[in-house]
Parts: sequence; structure tokens; C-alpha cells
Amino acid sequence: MKSPFAPRKITGIALLAAFVAVVFSLSACNTVEGAGKDLERAGEAVQEAVK
Repeated sequence: MKSPFAPRKITGIALLAAFVAVVFSLSACNTVEGAGKDLERAGEAVQEAVK
């Protein structure tokens, strides 16, 4: 009887999981960078308003 968890199937699942993790981490970097730029602009607007 063959095991349902053949090494080939597990390797494919692991590669897919790694690919999904990389895609999400790259999109998170863009989101954090955009949020940082928005906060910077808001801070500059507050500084201009105080002057």
C-alpha cells in the first residue's frame, strides 16, 4: 500500500507554500512602504500648518 504522502507530492506542496509566502511578503513590503510615505506626507502637512 502506497503512502498518501508521497515525497513528490509533499515537495510540490512545500514549493507552492514557499511561493505563496514570497508573494505575500513582497506585497506587504509595498504596503508598508506606501503607508510610510503617507505618514511622512501627513507629518509634513502638520509641520507646515504649525508654521
